[in-house]
Amino acid sequence: MHDQVVRRLALLGAAPLLLVLTAPAHAVISVPETPAPEPGPAVVTPAPTITSAPRAAPAVLMSQVVTMTNQHRNANGCRPLAVSKNLTLASVRQSSYMARTGLFTHVWRDGSTFVTRAHLAGYRQPSGENIAWGYSSVSEVMAAWMASPRHRRNILNCRARSIGTGVVYAANGIPYYTEEFGWK
Repeated sequence: MHDQVVRRLALLGAAPLLLVLTAPAHAVISVPETPAPEPGPAVVTPAPTITSAPRAAPAVLMSQVVTMTNQHRNANGCRPLAVSKNLTLASVRQSSYMARTGLFTHVWRDGSTFVTRAHLAGYRQPSGENIAWGYSSVSEVMAAWMASPRHRRNILNCRARSIGTGVVYAANGIPYYTEEFGWK
């Protein structure tokens, strides 16, 4: 019970991190560890543009990412993913890190990966990670992920069972998106 309270407080504590630094716009993906990984990240181009439109709340965007991901899975014969609080925590941490440091990467300066971060958040069987930044809507980021073979592969991996999403705005208003996938 104590661990659940700590995790919830940590997730709520991430909210102040919404005002952070920025980095160049691209979308890349980490390849799952199981089955065998493919070399290097995939880059989705062209980069999106940011408008001065009012920002949606991160929680709303996170929910929309889950909904649209499950819609794509359903249309392709996969079961919907269940939201994991642990993967959500790992996703928020990833988006916060990218926005705060200005580094758009799956590997942090300390060498940690999505697997490391999922384990630290209490999730033991992560399967993949999609990241993106700069897209002004979830529809745009999902279209970019679905147009990228590696992103699409994570989304449509019918063996995945769980998802966590994180969206954090940089100080200049640019959103950073993360979705983490898990086997259980």
